[in-house]
Amino acid sequence: MTAQTTALVGATGGAGTTRLCIELAALFAAEGESVVVLDAAYATQGLADHVRGRIETDVTALVTDERPLADGLATLPTAGDGTVDLVPARAPFERVARAKTPDAAREFESLVRAARDRADRVLVDVPPVAANQAVAAVGVADRIALVAPGTTRGADGLARMRDRLADLDADVDAAVATRTEAASFADVAVPTDATRPGETPVADEGDGAFTAGVAAVAEAACDRAVDRTFDDGILPL
Repeated sequence: MTAQTTALVGATGGAGTTRLCIELAALFAAEGESVVVLDAAYATQGLADHVRGRIETDVTALVTDERPLADGLATLPTAGDGTVDLVPARAPFERVARAKTPDAAREFESLVRAARDRADRVLVDVPPVAANQAVAAVGVADRIALVAPGTTRGADGLARMRDRLADLDADVDAAVATRTEAASFADVAVPTDATRPGETPVADEGDGAFTAGVAAVAEAACDRAVDRTFDDGILPL
C-alpha cells in the first residue's frame, strides 16, 4: 500500500514546523514505522540542523540534477524499532534559486512519490506557501496540517494561509498551535520544549506533555492514533 504523505505547512516563519516533523517521525518510528522526512523549506534549511555528520547531497541537488532519492537520505537515530530518514536542504543561494523553478518542483513531487514507495509514512516540512516547491508539496500530499505559533500573529498567519491554500484547491486537515497549552484557533496544541536540535528527538521515548501534544498532532494531522499513556495517565484527545 502506498504510504500516506502529510505536508506540515508553516503559517508563519518560525512556527516550529521542522521540529514537529522531526518529533512526529520519531514517534512513528517508536511505533515501528519507517518514515521519510523531506525538506521543502529551502531558504531556512532547518532540517539540516538535525542531521548527524556531513551532508554530501541535499534535496536541492536531487531536484536540480534529477538524482534518485537514495542519494540524499540521512538517517536520524531514534529509540524506536522503526527508521527515520531525512532529506534536508543545505545549499548555496545559486542552487536554492535553481531548485525553486517549475521543473525542479516537478522533480520534488517525484521525490515524494519515491519516498512513498520506500517508507510506511512520508512527512514534508513546508514553509509558508510562496514558492514552486511549496506548491508542489501541498499538491502531492494526502493530508495537510497548518502549523502556527499560539499567538495572535500565529492566528492571523493561519487565516491567511488557509486562504492561500483554498486558492490552490488544497484542503486543510488540521490546524496546530505550537509553544502553547491551548489555542482557540487550532485543533491541537503542542507546548514548549527547549531541547536543542542536536539533542532531538524526544518523542520516541518521552511521556510528558510535549510528547502528548505531538501524539495529538499525529492523530489530527496524520490520522494515526498512538496507544501510549503519558504522565497525566490519559491518552491525548
